[in-house]
This record gives sequence, C-alpha cells and structure tokens, in this order.
Amino acid sequence: MKISARNVLEGTVKEVKKGATTSHVLIDVKGSIITSSITNESVDELGLKAGSKVKTIIKSSDVMVAVD
Repeated sequence: MKISARNVLEGTVKEVKKGATTSHVLIDVKGSIITSSITNESVDELGLKAGSKVKTIIKSSDVMVAVD
C-alpha cells in the first residue's frame, strides 16, 4: 500500500463499537487509544475485529484505517 499521508501509525484494534450506520473503532497505538469513526460497511469489508493489526492514517482532522 502506498499513500501520501505521512502520519501512519501501526496499531491493534482493541474494540469495534457498531452503531446503526457508523462504527467507532478503538485502536491501541503503543499504549495510546485512537478512535476512528467509519461506516459499518467499511468495518465489514476490512474484516476489523479486536486483535486486528491495522495502520491508522491521520490527515487533518480525519483518522482512516487501512489493512494490507
């Protein structure tokens, strides 16, 4: 995966809290928790669950999640 963002942090999903349409994904990055709000569809497509290894991409005020 190549991306232009420079703020890429590797972490582990701690918890996925699904709502009606949006999920909050809590990611442990070296002891700090980063929360990303993404669609339930994205959670399902990425196969996110507790223990998943992910990369958080921080650009401006957004936190995105990527997997290889």
